[in-house]
Amino acid sequence: MSIFCLACCSLRAQGVGEYLGDESVLYAETKQVNQFFRRFNGEEDTEGNRYYKGDAQYRDVQLRRKYLEMLFDNQNKGLSSSLKNEFIQQVTSKSRPDYLNFHGGEWFAEVTGTFVYRGKEEKATLFLKLQEEKVGSKWIFTKAYFKPFASLFQSDTTTQGNFLHPLSHELDFMNLRRVFQDNKDKVDLYTARGYHPDYLSIFLYEIKNSSLKFKTINNVKFHFFQLDGWYFQLSRFNRPGYNRGWLISDLTKATPQEKKLLIKYIYYEND
Repeated sequence: MSIFCLACCSLRAQGVGEYLGDESVLYAETKQVNQFFRRFNGEEDTEGNRYYKGDAQYRDVQLRRKYLEMLFDNQNKGLSSSLKNEFIQQVTSKSRPDYLNFHGGEWFAEVTGTFVYRGKEEKATLFLKLQEEKVGSKWIFTKAYFKPFASLFQSDTTTQGNFLHPLSHELDFMNLRRVFQDNKDKVDLYTARGYHPDYLSIFLYEIKNSSLKFKTINNVKFHFFQLDGWYFQLSRFNRPGYNRGWLISDLTKATPQEKKLLIKYIYYEND
């Protein structure tokens, strides 16, 4: 599914100078996710100082447009300048601007890590979201994807070729012996049509049993669905130059229905 795309035109040093004057690469880099939110919303000056409600430059349209030009991965040539400009114009519209809300939901983290499973290193993907509490908030697990688990659940449950006879209850379900002994490799075909396994529960079970052991984090990215008509992905880039740090790495226009399909795709539930 070729739904992801991004940026054009590398920012030259003099281009950054036009935006930041004499600011150094240190100021050009968006070093934290929270800082990305502030720059996207126009709540920070070029030296990293916060703006608050009541400040003259708070959420200033021109400041936002300058920052937004810099918040894209400009080495990704998959995004046309027209799409990027359309996005910037919409979110900075004077009549109805769009802002990101850290506690507003509709965004989540995707974390890829290396784990040791049965003596072999394997990649696992965890999905997390912010949960609001009475005091503050916290990141919680919502879903997981782990290829060794997925390979055990490759049966197509949409057609339901296998079934238990509707009169099985009259036999005290003794025919379950055939399901669990003769058809154990296809036992998932006896579930409801369209069944999806809960990989997170299996993942946590294997962690608790010490069959699955954490080793390291490989990559973190974030998926944003807050803005009407748009989806974008936030990734971190460690490289020389000004265009680095937390940047928009993918962008696409998306209707509410397309957003639902995108979420299923990201969660590996696109069957």
